[in-house]
Amino acid sequence: MDNRERILETALELFYARGYDAVGVQEIAEKSGVTKPTLYYYFKSKYGLLEQLLESRGEPFLRELQTACIYHGDLRETLCAAARAVADFAQREPKFSILFVAQYYSARESETYQAVRPLVFRLQKEIEGIFEAAASDLGNMHGRQRQFSLGFIGLVILYLIMKHETGEEKRLEISEEEIEALVHQFMHGIYS
Repeated sequence: MDNRERILETALELFYARGYDAVGVQEIAEKSGVTKPTLYYYFKSKYGLLEQLLESRGEPFLRELQTACIYHGDLRETLCAAARAVADFAQREPKFSILFVAQYYSARESETYQAVRPLVFRLQKEIEGIFEAAASDLGNMHGRQRQFSLGFIGLVILYLIMKHETGEEKRLEISEEEIEALVHQFMHGIYS
């Protein structure tokens, strides 16, 4: 592992454990086994480090999600694929996933919210695209595609987080049966 990747991994561990604001550049550098000038060489600032962490982990997830969100005429199947993509990523990257959600729910004028906002916006647009594509098949969208996408994202992410917090294994994991049940519950709300 090179210095850049070691710094990113260390920052993820520390930000996950204690939060972005509670961690200093000196601590990240020391725990990474590099000097502060080396950290600044790669990332320019702590905020730059956070941005790179979000980009390096978020981009692969968004590519997977984009593929999962391609609508082929079956809303249930597409929503299950999207939920599965979210769940699979959260299982592979649990610390990043928790950090991502925590940053999104931080104060709106904070650096962390500003850093995560573009990634959240792109996530929302991918899910909204499902409902845009399905609008003619459903007939009851009436301009509520954004509302449905936000509701679906919230349902899946909150389910994962709550299961993680209350589970014995402390893993961000969701079964195929749980995905099916979540999508069924969500779709029941759309058709009612």
